[in-house]
Amino acid sequence: MQLFYQSFWSMGHSLKRESPENGDRELHNSFSLDDLNEDLFERVLSWLPTSTFFCLTSVCKRWKSAAASASFKRACSHIPSRDPWFLMVAPSLNLSFIFDYAENRWKRLNHPRLLHQDSNRGCMPVAASGGLVCYRNWSGNFIVCNPVTGSCNELPPLHFTLENLSIYAIVMSTTSVDQISYKIVLVFGEHPNLFFKVYNSSSGRWEHDTALQSKDDDNSMDCDSTDNDDVVYFLSKAGNVVASNMQRSPSKQYSSVITNKDGQEIVYFLSSSGTVVACNLTSKCFLEFPRLLPVFSEYSIDVAECDGEMVVVLLSEFLESASLRVWKYDEVNRCWQQIAAMPAAKSHEWYGKKADVNCVGAGDRIFICLNSPELCSYILCDLVTNKWTELPKCFVSGEVVEFMSAFSFEPRIEASV
Repeated sequence: MQLFYQSFWSMGHSLKRESPENGDRELHNSFSLDDLNEDLFERVLSWLPTSTFFCLTSVCKRWKSAAASASFKRACSHIPSRDPWFLMVAPSLNLSFIFDYAENRWKRLNHPRLLHQDSNRGCMPVAASGGLVCYRNWSGNFIVCNPVTGSCNELPPLHFTLENLSIYAIVMSTTSVDQISYKIVLVFGEHPNLFFKVYNSSSGRWEHDTALQSKDDDNSMDCDSTDNDDVVYFLSKAGNVVASNMQRSPSKQYSSVITNKDGQEIVYFLSSSGTVVACNLTSKCFLEFPRLLPVFSEYSIDVAECDGEMVVVLLSEFLESASLRVWKYDEVNRCWQQIAAMPAAKSHEWYGKKADVNCVGAGDRIFICLNSPELCSYILCDLVTNKWTELPKCFVSGEVVEFMSAFSFEPRIEASV
């Protein structure tokens, strides 16, 4: 904030140019933010990084008044995008830490008051979009929160038909213009009888269940069906007995993403056996993609959304080395294509560590959490440059805090619940 104000002050009070009439004379142009009308003043402030908004009230009366005005929030909503914050999920769910990508450092947020209530203690974040994060409490109800402002809204309870059914996916989407309207989508049922249910903030209610039909497609012929809950056991190279059924951590229980391409809304989630299932909400059908690796391979897998596309992050072991790669499904050729790979020198350290991969997309970047009993690391992968950057550790009172996963959201004070 201080640097921002100083830059404007120096720009106004030290702006000099040579007079065209006399090169030796300097014309001093005085400029100050105080000279701007209220509308333009708020538009200038709206381009500040979100973290500086908390300091506006301490600058002067005018800045404090602007920070509290509805017109300032409207100005903020016109900013096309903000650098993401990554909300971290720790074993202690009452901690709220974020990694600020713009400032490349960790920050601690105040846990929203509603989540401190006894009925909501231990709430798990399950989805995020725009400037909002969706939590699910132990009773199965959902709470939508703006992590920056702390404002929360507890959604109406779900219909009783969900009580005895498995939930495969929980995704969230927001409008791209004003960040005001949002919806939560659930995919649930027992294969092959899958349904989806939508909460729309515009109506303030859950819509009726909608059935999804299985789509017969050649690209799913070779993959295992999601209703196959049998566990395959095999011996690893080290002689350990390995179960192929995906046993995901609580933070990956509803690992899923939603995309909207050419008017088609598609929810992707991981089946219990590690395959990717695509549910087209527009055409009301679903199909299962081919496996990336054989069922007897040792690997950890997660899905992410990057620039409107679903990608898969896969940590696998082959020829006594570990490989961390990003894949994208080619619907035309009906096969998986590799789009990025961590350098072998970096990925090798994960060989034999039995690490769990949890990832989230943000534009053309992927934030990856790698966890094992021995190591814990956070990697930011740039899909454009194929640059893999290990992030610094998070320290609290001199102790390293380890996180299981992360959710990506844009820090927007105007995002309404």
